[in-house]
Amino acid sequence: QGKLVESGGGSVQFGGSLRLSCAVSGFTLDKYSIGWFRQAPGKEREGVSCISADTGNTYHVDSVKSRFTTIRDNAKNMVYLQMSSLKSEDTAVYYCAAYRGFKDCRLWSYDYWGQGTQVTVSS
Repeated sequence: QGKLVESGGGSVQFGGSLRLSCAVSGFTLDKYSIGWFRQAPGKEREGVSCISADTGNTYHVDSVKSRFTTIRDNAKNMVYLQMSSLKSEDTAVYYCAAYRGFKDCRLWSYDYWGQGTQVTVSS
């Protein structure tokens, strides 16, 4: 059965950098589209970035696209979210998620979810 486990969260100063990892097991990573999501207290969960298995394209939402990079390592069954120039509004629990199929990953509809990892940006 598929499983995703996030790690790498923690506390970082305003303007700092952090790399999150998503370890994928139970399925072949390159056949699945992967998304990163986040949820801040009192806010809805939102999509942050995704990698399409169908096209290979990577997408980031406007609020992070100049600061975050998403990397897939199929050999290691790992996906990374490299975050820089972090702001207070980036404070949230971050989740990785996956689905298999041909729909656009920017529909933000995913079937398999990790437990999340906390990112806190402080001054």
